[in-house]
Amino acid sequence: MAGPAPGRRLRPLAAVALVLALAPGLPAAQSRQAPRPAERGPPVRLFTEDELARYAGEQDDQPIYMAVKGVVFDVTSGKEFYGRGAPYNALTGKDSTRGVAKMSLDPADLTHDITGLTPKELESLDDVFTRVYKAKYPIVGYTARRILNEDGSPNLDFKPEDQPHFDIKDEF
Repeated sequence: MAGPAPGRRLRPLAAVALVLALAPGLPAAQSRQAPRPAERGPPVRLFTEDELARYAGEQDDQPIYMAVKGVVFDVTSGKEFYGRGAPYNALTGKDSTRGVAKMSLDPADLTHDITGLTPKELESLDDVFTRVYKAKYPIVGYTARRILNEDGSPNLDFKPEDQPHFDIKDEF
C-alpha cells in the first residue's frame, strides 16, 4: 500500500512551523531562535528529621539545608549567615517555620509547628518564605512530615492545597 505523496506529508509540518514562527508570545517567535532547554537542578528528595539534621552546617564539605513550611532549601550560598558559628545557624538542619514566623532563634521556636501564631506572624512567614527563601535559595526537597504519618506510612489525607498558608503552584 502506497503512503501519501511526499508533498502532502510536509504540509501539516509546514503549517505547524508557520504557526510557531508567527504566534505572538511564544519564545521562538519573539527571539527567532529555538528555545533553550530548561535547566535542571538537583533531584528533589524527601527528608526525615534525622536526614535533615545532617545538613546543619557543621561539616565544611556538606551543603547547608533548612526547611520553612516543609520546603527544604539549600542555603549554602548564604554560609556567612547559616554556616557553623553564623548568626542564623540555629535555623539549619531542621524545619524552622515557627522561628521564621516569629523572627526568633529561641530553641522552643525552632519547629515546624505553627499552632497559635498570630495573623501578623503568619503574614510575616509567608512574606519571608516568598521574598527570602524562594527568591534566593534552591528547593532541594520536602520534609517527610508534610506527607507521611508519624509511623512513616503515607498520609492519605494529605492535600497540599489544604495546608495552612501553602500553595503548591508557588513552590515551582
